[in-house]
Amino acid sequence: MTLKDLRLVDLRKEFASRDPSGPRAVAVSGVSLDVEKGQLVTLLGPSGCGKTTLLRMIAGFEEPTGGDIYFGERRVNDDPPNARDAAMVFQSYAIFPHLNVFENVAFGLRLRRVPAAQLRERVGRALDITGLAGLAGRSPEQLSGGQQQRVALARCIVMEPRLLLFDEPLSNLDAKLREQMRVEIRELQQRVGITTVYVTHDQVEAMSISDLIVIMNAGAVEQIGRPDEIYARPRSRFVADFLGKANFVQARVIDATHVDISGTALEVRPHERAAGEMVTVVLRPEALAVGREAGMLRGTVRRVMFLGSIAEYLAEVPGVGELLVDHANPAAGTLLGVGEPVYLTPAPACATVL
Repeated sequence: MTLKDLRLVDLRKEFASRDPSGPRAVAVSGVSLDVEKGQLVTLLGPSGCGKTTLLRMIAGFEEPTGGDIYFGERRVNDDPPNARDAAMVFQSYAIFPHLNVFENVAFGLRLRRVPAAQLRERVGRALDITGLAGLAGRSPEQLSGGQQQRVALARCIVMEPRLLLFDEPLSNLDAKLREQMRVEIRELQQRVGITTVYVTHDQVEAMSISDLIVIMNAGAVEQIGRPDEIYARPRSRFVADFLGKANFVQARVIDATHVDISGTALEVRPHERAAGEMVTVVLRPEALAVGREAGMLRGTVRRVMFLGSIAEYLAEVPGVGELLVDHANPAAGTLLGVGEPVYLTPAPACATVL
């Protein structure tokens, strides 16, 4: 059996109510997770779902109510944060304003009394990896938000931890810089090979950087899998709705690969529901092709939004309801207008039966 870098076993966290006689609040409920060496695993979910509490238990800042945390073969439940061989990049960066970049990155090594020559070498290597080599003498107020984020990352990497933990590190950056930094974080993580647990509520961020995504809701795990697996084959309406955009359509099962939607047979991914059963089908907006003259489903355009790379249509289809459609490369043709008829054709086997 392959040894896991991180293993969570039935991990739970409850908080006492302000009312001594009231029920305890359950923040994390029975989470189990195996993380392989070098993987980047993202904890994804809405605010209050328990993802940050779970990360803080891994780091040692919160004590579990029940369950176990293993770093490799070592159970670390009772170890303080500084003994867990993990480093965390916080949402606020938490860099020291009175220290320059070099000293910020060197701070943890100085606490460990690392010899001066080794300290300079390790700090220099961390600054090179994070693209800060030319900024070693600058103070934090002379840095951009992205550069400050790199300093926080370099300060963790220089410690050579077993686990790297991120608590929504990009939430303070503007949209364009956030996109740039998530690419840099992923490339850096793959280059240094550190096992990483990353917390975010941003679905695009999670899908673009993760080896595995753990979707959480109300303290529990809804689904674990690769980004493409979860997106294509959500196991619940919550997962389908939270990860990307989705249309939910009522249908009757014809057989293991077809359903009937308002008199139209639609090919779906293989499923195990019984023939004749009424089911909910997830149909992603990009899986619907738009036509002006022919298609499987005829509807009427109710809304048009031009978003550059796509045009987003809302079409009303009799017997089906309103469907969201993403039409790629809209600049290559003429946009449909509100009130115009539209024909929609779902791509074969791109719909999922819940």
